Amino acid sequence: MKYISTSGSEAKLGFKESVRSGLAPDGGLLVPEFIPTLRPDMVKNLLSLSDHDLAFALLTPFVKEDLTVEQLKAIIDHTFQFEIPLKRIGTSDIYVLELFHGPTWAFKDVGARFLAGCLSSWTAEENNVTILVATSGDTGGAVANGFYNQPGTNVVILYPIGKVSALQEQQIAGLGGNITAIGVRGSFDDCQQLVKRAFSDQELRTSMTLTSANSINVARWLPQMIYYAFALKEAIRQNVEFVFSVPSGNYGNITAGLMLHSMGMKLEKFIAAHNANDTIPRLLKNDVYEPHETIATLANAMDVSDPSNFLRLQYLWDKYPDLIDDHFTAVSISDEEILASITSCWNDHHYLLDPHTATAWKALNDQGGKGIILATAHPYKFEDVIKKALSYYPEDWKKEWQPGKIEKIEIRVDYDDLKKILNYT
Repeated sequence: MKYISTSGSEAKLGFKESVRSGLAPDGGLLVPEFIPTLRPDMVKNLLSLSDHDLAFALLTPFVKEDLTVEQLKAIIDHTFQFEIPLKRIGTSDIYVLELFHGPTWAFKDVGARFLAGCLSSWTAEENNVTILVATSGDTGGAVANGFYNQPGTNVVILYPIGKVSALQEQQIAGLGGNITAIGVRGSFDDCQQLVKRAFSDQELRTSMTLTSANSINVARWLPQMIYYAFALKEAIRQNVEFVFSVPSGNYGNITAGLMLHSMGMKLEKFIAAHNANDTIPRLLKNDVYEPHETIATLANAMDVSDPSNFLRLQYLWDKYPDLIDDHFTAVSISDEEILASITSCWNDHHYLLDPHTATAWKALNDQGGKGIILATAHPYKFEDVIKKALSYYPEDWKKEWQPGKIEKIEIRVDYDDLKKILNYT
């Protein structure tokens, strides 16, 4: 398998080179040159496969030239060390895929651990690598945890000051060691633009091996399709409709699900649930891609107006026009609707939604109320929002996090400031 740029250049990279470079040489996102088709017997006999065997079968076509069978199996074992259950919410017809049982209580633990496993497999044969990542909240904690004290790696995480929760900041900036946290006086989109600027800086990239741990990196993005397959297995067992409502910000999560569908594991429908940052819902309505200024919302990890992985959605859209036209929709959910959803789900079903998952709950209820929502973070990460909705936080949903001393460097939205830090990391 080779990987090509969404920007259209003719360069083709292997999986290892794609992971270590983060972006294509022309600055585009890397996507598979072709989408492998699953064997019909594999889809038919899905229930006979263990979760790890299923993950191995799905990922092998994308990585086999650069990871041995033993390496890939070890990475899968490392990645999926926690449960990803599918549960019915009360007496409703909505089921929830709980993606928050990893070490930082967010779905991004999956991609971060897979990426860390890949880079660790190659450490002995390569120079040290600097991992640069922008986060709106959960990515930073997952990457920090996944790479903490990993040999041969330095991690630099940019996050918008004052726009992540206290617990998210603890997970990003409370470890130290090989993790450098940079608080940016701006928005998440500003953080992303600084990261993109670094990757297009040839002088910088000549002086160091720089890669990304955002979902722009193929090793962060691709493994996310695995939990859709896990959900499909359980949906077959429990007779659940194959409709997925997905909290959506930077679009790595939902495009991974669409990739799985494109490979032949047919899912009925994808609903992209946005907060007030509604660039994609407006695009589907008006056929114009027009990002507005980012709006701060209760679902802060989705405060994205110009999603990086939209380029991958376009890639799939170009290859399979019917995929988007027939199986995809996007909606915007307000803060008021988020709070009302948290309240109603708790009062009616005694199930606690975090603000991001609440957007998926509302979106699915508005479109038939049958299917699966993805719970992308544990609600305790957003205790203040839960208290705003319920006036208290339920005792049986509390968790414990051992806080460390927060150590961060504050910068303006200024690339020169970032470059100075990278040169001394």
